[in-house]
Amino acid sequence: MSLSRKSSSFMQPFAILSWVGLLVCTLLYARPALAPGVGTPPGWLLLGVQAVFAAAVFLQERARPDRLRGLDFVGLLRNLVFGPGLLATVCVVLHLVERLLKAEMPGTSPLLFTVLYTVNVGLFILFLARTNYSWRSLVLFRSSARLRRIWEWFELLLGFTLLLSLVPRSLPYSLTTALLGGLAVLGVYISSHQKWVAYLNRRQKIQAVLLQSGVIVAMGIFAAYFLQTQYDPLLVAPAPQHAFLVLNAFFAAFYAFMGLMVTFFNLPTAGVFEQKREEILSLQRLTQLIQKSQTPEEVYRMLFDSAIQTVEADAAWLEVESIDNSEYTGQHYHVSPDQAAAIQRLLTEYNLGHIEYLNNDLQNSAGFRSLELPYGSLIVMPLRSSKRQYGALYMLKEQRQGFDRENLSILQTFTSQTVLSIENLQLMQASIQNQLVQEELKIASSVQDSLIPKDLPIDNWFEISSHAQAAKEVGGDFYDFLHLPGRRLAVLIGDVSGKGITAAFHVAQMKGIFHALMQENPLARNEREKFPVPSKFMAQANNALARCLEKAAFITASLYIIDYEHGGFVFARAGHCHTLYYHSIKEEVSYFHTAGLGLGIIRNDSYEKHIKNQFYDYNPGDVMVIYTDGIVEARNAAGEEYGENRLLLMLERTYYMDAAVIKEKILADLEEFSRGQPMHDDQTLLVIKFRASQPDIPL
Repeated sequence: MSLSRKSSSFMQPFAILSWVGLLVCTLLYARPALAPGVGTPPGWLLLGVQAVFAAAVFLQERARPDRLRGLDFVGLLRNLVFGPGLLATVCVVLHLVERLLKAEMPGTSPLLFTVLYTVNVGLFILFLARTNYSWRSLVLFRSSARLRRIWEWFELLLGFTLLLSLVPRSLPYSLTTALLGGLAVLGVYISSHQKWVAYLNRRQKIQAVLLQSGVIVAMGIFAAYFLQTQYDPLLVAPAPQHAFLVLNAFFAAFYAFMGLMVTFFNLPTAGVFEQKREEILSLQRLTQLIQKSQTPEEVYRMLFDSAIQTVEADAAWLEVESIDNSEYTGQHYHVSPDQAAAIQRLLTEYNLGHIEYLNNDLQNSAGFRSLELPYGSLIVMPLRSSKRQYGALYMLKEQRQGFDRENLSILQTFTSQTVLSIENLQLMQASIQNQLVQEELKIASSVQDSLIPKDLPIDNWFEISSHAQAAKEVGGDFYDFLHLPGRRLAVLIGDVSGKGITAAFHVAQMKGIFHALMQENPLARNEREKFPVPSKFMAQANNALARCLEKAAFITASLYIIDYEHGGFVFARAGHCHTLYYHSIKEEVSYFHTAGLGLGIIRNDSYEKHIKNQFYDYNPGDVMVIYTDGIVEARNAAGEEYGENRLLLMLERTYYMDAAVIKEKILADLEEFSRGQPMHDDQTLLVIKFRASQPDIPL
């Protein structure tokens, strides 16, 4: 706690004690009969106690925190007037009432008169101290260090002068005059620094004038009171006491008067300052709308209200060109839609529809005169950016020469800020929409990832190794396995046209169709008819997809049903990539070139004609490579495709290896081929190698 705050804590009780001492001294001075044994105290003692009381009150007020809160200057004056000012004035009035009663009832004891008088002295000094430091808060508002030092000297000189007035012996006239003159000049200089007045609007300035007048009136009442009571026969007090009080009242009233004059002479300029202040606030509100993520309609309404208020338009309308089917197309203020439409038609005829336009004499303009409008001035301010036109703002005033170039400049600032706000909002909405899409893609990617089998079929009859990588967040490739009774395994691989969430959705559909159609048929006549052959599956899948695929969408797929008990497989190709196969007996690698049309391309019963089954008996050591087009269509820096031939050569080099090693060799060669190039399509690769030894292990 600072020294001043510490001193404030004990100054208040010290001031109360000194006032009690002043009351006792005054009572004994005026009524010595109250304490015959003590006698009449000397006048210097009474004045000394009063000086101590005054110093304690001023020091206590000086040590208090600044009473000014932010820019609440009116609040500071209001607290001064309706606080100690009103209380002290009421006490004076009560004293005057007491004196009136005394005049009507002469027998009344004068003791009450003396007590009230001393109470008023205490309240008056408190009022003076509060007024002094309220003025200090106002005068030193955003002041320089130099002015604050001058104030401290002025405060010290004022205190010395006031306390000196309590000295019974008068100083030489010339010294007194020089002292008071210097104090007055310094006070005038300090009082000329009233920056706080510039921060008041017109209403606040009027309030400040009234409150400062209240302070002057309160000081005047006190001065009249002390001047009148010093000759009262009931009161016996030293003459310097009255001189001290009157001098205090004079200085307080003087500074109140200076502040009043500054405020009063600033009243005519209040409108200009308010207009500038409103312009700044309107710009701030428009800027804040961007940060608050408001809608374009709210920004337009804010522009409209701010423009009318700032340029003080008598009528206005806003025309907004909507491109997103928004219901808000503008609004009108004190002008009918018919009048607005007539003005717009006229401006269009003159090719002035969407350019800045100022006309301060509509009555003498031939076209506007024919419209018989009750307005004399018009401003048209378009809302446009380098990319597009957003609309136009129209301001009207009844009087001629109602607008000036400054109004035009203000509206230019408002409309440019509004267009910037609208475009920022559009960017923000696009960004939010993009974030939503990204979130949806993440969910779709997670869903798609869950559709890819994590556990590959394990059996001593074959080896399977797989690889799948999407080119974007969500791909369209898929594969799946399903064990069938009778030592059979169904393998499905496919590719959905397109990418993104829609492709992921169709992958999920295809997986559901695969599991639904590959269910055992209880009405089957034999073991082989319990499950559809690949061509039948493709026909049924095409029929199911015809109801849910978009017109432009299709799916390529291949279904293999491997019967590893009998060493053969059957497959059908629905527009998918050719199957690469290594024949261990022939020791050659080749592709199965079979016919087949993609699912969803033909959506009727004729589709089944385009799908064929192909049967093949495999041998131990045979290798089957199935893949999607992202593998063979991968490109190098020269734009060349990886191709089926290079894939075939890779299998020729690696057929004797394990399925997982064959897959890694192919992928390594693919990466080396397309190094540094982006992946344009999803890549899926399955390698199935039939083993040479097939022990009898139960499934």
